[in-house]
Amino acid sequence: QVQLVESGGGLVLAGGSLRLSCVASGRTFSAYHMGWFRQAPGKEREFVAAINWSGGTTYYADSVKGRFTISKDNAKNTGYLQMNSLKPEDTAVYFCAANRATMSTNSAMYSYWGQGTQVTVSS
Repeated sequence: QVQLVESGGGLVLAGGSLRLSCVASGRTFSAYHMGWFRQAPGKEREFVAAINWSGGTTYYADSVKGRFTISKDNAKNTGYLQMNSLKPEDTAVYFCAANRATMSTNSAMYSYWGQGTQVTVSS
């Protein structure tokens, strides 16, 4: 069992930056691949970024590529999502997720989820 807790969300002006954190507890976080997903009001949850267990491989949705950076500090049991050049369309609840099987863009592959943190970007 892995427990995930996100933090770092908030209200920011377009063009600004935020860094989300995802602290894991319960099992060895270093063994888990991690993903970030987001869900805007009235929309389905969508993939944002993923990172493999070691942090050596990353993958991004086209909509955030070049603006967002996913990382993982296994010594601190923490994952991060650095978000730069934020746009109003980035407004959503952001969730981190973890799984042992594979690094994936598919939310169904993830076994463990945080509660989410709200990111609001105003124009």
